[in-house]
Amino acid sequence: MSDSDGKKPLGLRGGPRSGQVKQSFSHGRTKNVVVETKRKRVIVPKPGAAPAAKSASPSAPSPAQQKKRPAGLSEAEMERRLKALKIARAREAEEAAAREAEERRRQEERERRRAEAEAKEREERERQERARQKAEEEERKKREAETRPQKAAAAEAPARPAPSRPAAKPATPPRKTDRERDSRRETKGKGSRDEGRRSGKLTLNQALSGGDGRQRSLAAMKRKQERARQKAMGGTQEREKVVRDVQVPETIVVQELANRMAERVADVVKALMNMGLMVTQNQSIDADTAELIVEEFGHRVVRVSDSDVEDVIKAEEDKPEDLQPRPPVITVMGHVDHGKTSLLDAIRNTKVTAGEAGGITQHIGAYQVETKDGQVLTFLDTPGHAAFTSMRARGAQVTDIVVLVVAADDAVMPQTVEAINHAKAAGVPMIVAINKIDKPEADPDKVRTDLLQHEVIVEKLSGEVQDVEVSALTGQGLDDLLEAIALQAELLELKANPNRAAQGAVIEAQLDVGRGPVATVLVQNGTLHQGDIFVVGEQWGKVRALINDKGERVKEAGPSVPVEVLGLSGTPEAGDVLNVVDTEAQAREIAEYRHEKAKEKRAAAGAATTLEQLMAKAKADENVAELPIVVKADVQGSAEAIVQAMEKIGNEEVRVRVLHSGVGAITESDIRLAEASGAPVIGFNVRANAAARKVANQKGVEIRYYSVIYDLVDDVKAAASGLLKAEVREKFIGYAEIKEVFKVTGVGKVAGCLVTEGVARRSAGVRLLRDNVVIHEGTLKTLKRFKDEVAEVQSGQECGMAFDNYDDIRPGDVIEIFEREEVERKLD
Repeated sequence: MSDSDGKKPLGLRGGPRSGQVKQSFSHGRTKNVVVETKRKRVIVPKPGAAPAAKSASPSAPSPAQQKKRPAGLSEAEMERRLKALKIARAREAEEAAAREAEERRRQEERERRRAEAEAKEREERERQERARQKAEEEERKKREAETRPQKAAAAEAPARPAPSRPAAKPATPPRKTDRERDSRRETKGKGSRDEGRRSGKLTLNQALSGGDGRQRSLAAMKRKQERARQKAMGGTQEREKVVRDVQVPETIVVQELANRMAERVADVVKALMNMGLMVTQNQSIDADTAELIVEEFGHRVVRVSDSDVEDVIKAEEDKPEDLQPRPPVITVMGHVDHGKTSLLDAIRNTKVTAGEAGGITQHIGAYQVETKDGQVLTFLDTPGHAAFTSMRARGAQVTDIVVLVVAADDAVMPQTVEAINHAKAAGVPMIVAINKIDKPEADPDKVRTDLLQHEVIVEKLSGEVQDVEVSALTGQGLDDLLEAIALQAELLELKANPNRAAQGAVIEAQLDVGRGPVATVLVQNGTLHQGDIFVVGEQWGKVRALINDKGERVKEAGPSVPVEVLGLSGTPEAGDVLNVVDTEAQAREIAEYRHEKAKEKRAAAGAATTLEQLMAKAKADENVAELPIVVKADVQGSAEAIVQAMEKIGNEEVRVRVLHSGVGAITESDIRLAEASGAPVIGFNVRANAAARKVANQKGVEIRYYSVIYDLVDDVKAAASGLLKAEVREKFIGYAEIKEVFKVTGVGKVAGCLVTEGVARRSAGVRLLRDNVVIHEGTLKTLKRFKDEVAEVQSGQECGMAFDNYDDIRPGDVIEIFEREEVERKLD
């Protein structure tokens, strides 16, 4: 059924007008569609309605407006809408006015700039005109001065007849000459096209002769235009050469030397070629050659060394008025398990000991504590285990006060003595905290008398060192300890300048999986801000984040504040000094210089100076067995302590060699290094990643994990003991006396013996004694009793013995019979 079958569409009279549209489809199909066109309703206002609408107020709508009010709207809602409309229109008017004012201001600014530019351009034109007129005047005077003697000479000379001029030549030259000139031009053009391919290359002849057929650069074209403009203005005088102070290090790249002299690289290369040096712009030359080049170009030479890069780290002396009081840094030291961390926990009201493996401290911890009086104290908690000597030494170097913790039930121990020596070497005051006073067997007086042997005289014994009896378990004496610390800090008058570039010491460093290299830094002077660029040891970085001891992010850290610093390029060594510098280039240059120096130092230490020394070392190491290991730890301090502990294991027969030590998880490269050397991989508080575990299983490399340094040292010591040669001990089992010697065909001489003591065994070793002198040592060829071969003969019985490869036996000789046994040795 088609749409045009005569039916009319439904609709109201006077409504939209209808029409038809013909639609076209594929394959020639068409369709007529009925469409409707709606007319817009035009409302004509009645006469007299407009003035009434104008006079009416928006807040009080007229009856006509009330009649036009949409259905469902209350009068209050209508008023609110009208009010909002009014406010919107007022805002639009204000914004339009503001835009108009801004446009006017910009127009005025543009006019002002245009006027300034025109004035400047006018002044420049006037100046150029004056310079041109001055140059023309000078040129005119110069020409007059040159022509004045000629005029005078012409006036004095007699008048001579003018020479006859030759006949004028024809204006048109011969056609043959034109053809020759055209042919030469064509030949020249062809040659230039052929040479176009090599126009961009600088040959040796061109460099030495000064010819440069290469295409000019944009800068050269600009210089040419500038010279042409100056020549047109009359300024033909050459520009004065700028003499520069050129810093020349021990080695310098040719391009860098040209940049420092502000000369073209091609000119510098050309000068070097004239000197007989065929170098490119990317090659290095020594300082003497660079000095000759600089002097040839007319500049002044300033010789500098590589170590001058560290001059940017200035050791500034702070003015007394800039110094402000800072919190004291207190290091807690003492023997292992004497309660250092527990005492610090009692002060901080935390539980750090529970988080340490084996209940012993194996890292340096840095904390800040605020006392009841509002005073801030910075505490450093150091390990007490024997392996952490370097950690304790670092803690003593950065501290102001040392709190020596001694257990009242254990008295002075080896690490206590070591801590005393560290404190004396650092020259810092000491406070003795006698801990575990709550135990029944506690004897604080014994601790005081034991300290006398190490020249530590406490106040109770009329000395100068403060001593406090405390108990970390019950909290007894903690207030007295804090009071003693505050008194000591007050006597020291500790001050620092917070308004300068920061300087600090790395207490600990580690490689975090999610955060990268992290360093625990104690700021000693200045203030470390987020975003500062710093150099620390062989590493550099930009402070990405600062985290305090409570795990909170901070924007800055002042003097005596311990913070974790994120954003390093690598893991620094514990004990390195952190210095803030101005630019990344300076930090990178200093770090690279220190890295090269450290590499040279390691190479010099590992290299034998002479062949004789090398041979002597090889001969000395010939009989030494080595146990190679690869060590990975969680923090730099632990790795350092493990390496030092490994170096102490061994004797003249066996030793432990650390192939590689580092911070972070065990990686695939560590496994491959261990596989090449047949070494186990030791992980201290770290684990191997998936790739490393897979390679270790394939290659059969052993990975051992430890969390307590006691177990690690004991296991490595036991493994090294296995490399020791067993001790051979001799055990005498019997004696036999030769009564008669017989000759037996096919055997040789056979001794008829009587076993006088012990037992004679066929497998045992024998010695032949003559007049109590050993004349032969060997083994038995045969042991017979009557005609039967036996394994052993008891004391008091007779037997026949024959020696292996020895026949010089006589009656009356004594045969000593012994056995050798191997005893396993252990390292001390």
